[in-house]
Amino acid sequence: MTYLIGATLPAAPAGERFRELLKRPGILQIPGAHNGMASIQARDAGFDALYLSGAAMTASMGLPDLGMITVDEVCFFVRQVARASSLPVLVDGDTGYGEALNVMNMVRAFEDAGAGAVHIEDQLLPKKCGHLNDKKLADPRDMAAKVAAAVKARRHLFVIARTDAAASEGIDGAVARIKLYLEAGADAIFPEALTSREMFQEVARRLPGVPLLANMTEFGKTPFITASEFEAMGYRMVIWPVSSLRVANKAQEKLYATLKKNGSTEAAVPDMQTRAELYATIRLHDYEALDASIVETIVPRAAE
Repeated sequence: MTYLIGATLPAAPAGERFRELLKRPGILQIPGAHNGMASIQARDAGFDALYLSGAAMTASMGLPDLGMITVDEVCFFVRQVARASSLPVLVDGDTGYGEALNVMNMVRAFEDAGAGAVHIEDQLLPKKCGHLNDKKLADPRDMAAKVAAAVKARRHLFVIARTDAAASEGIDGAVARIKLYLEAGADAIFPEALTSREMFQEVARRLPGVPLLANMTEFGKTPFITASEFEAMGYRMVIWPVSSLRVANKAQEKLYATLKKNGSTEAAVPDMQTRAELYATIRLHDYEALDASIVETIVPRAAE
C-alpha cells in the first residue's frame, strides 16, 4: 500500500524506528535511494532502511558534490523518499550547512521532513566526496561542537559522526577524533574512505562496542567487501550510497544514444519497465481505491 493509506503509516518517529532496527541481530543493510521510485523498489526488495547520499542528490540535480545545495533542497529529497517508502532514512548531512546553530536548524528540518538519522562530517567547505583526494579537515573540537549541537537539537534523530581523517592523519588521528565525537554525544561513527580490510578491522578493534557504519561505494578507495564480511569485522551498518543512481544514469545514457541513433525507442523496450510494472510499483490501484472510498464516504447518494 502507499504512504497515503492511513493504516500503513508508521506510528513511531523515524529516529526511534531506526534505533529499533539497530537492536536486531545482524548488520543493518542500507542501500542508497536517490528518489521516491528507487525507495519503493528498495523497500519491495526487502530492505528496512534507506540512505540519501549527498553525491546522489547533487548528481541528480546535475551538480557536483561540493556542498553546494541547501537544507531545503535536501528536505525535498527526504520527504519524497520517506513518504514513498515509509522507511527510516539516513541522510547525508555533509558538514552541517554551517556552524553549530546551522546544524541545529538542519536537524530540526530533517526531522520534520521525515528523516530517521543523519551523519555529519569533519570536512571544511568546499567539501568533497570522501573518496577523493586533498580533503581539508575541520578542527576536531569544532566538529565535536557540531555533534553536540545536533544532539541538543534532535527530538528523535539518530546522529552519526563521520570522520574523513584516515587519509591525512592515519588511524591514530581518526580514532582520536572519533573519541571526541563520541564524548560530544554521537550515537554512531562513520569512518570514511578506509582503503583496506585491515583498516576496517583496526578501527573496529580500537572502538569496541561503538556502533560503526561502513561505506561500500563503487569506484572509490574501498575494496569490495560484502555485508556479512563487514558484520564479521564488527560493523553494525553498511551503505551503498550511489549505486541506484549509477545504474539509472547508465540506463538513461544508453536509451538516449539508442534514440538518437535510431529515431525510435523500440530497440530499448526490452530494457524498460512496462506500464503495468510501473503502476504495480507505485500502487496506482490503491490510490484509485482510496479516492473512490473517500468520494463514496463524503458525498451522500441522491435520495431515491
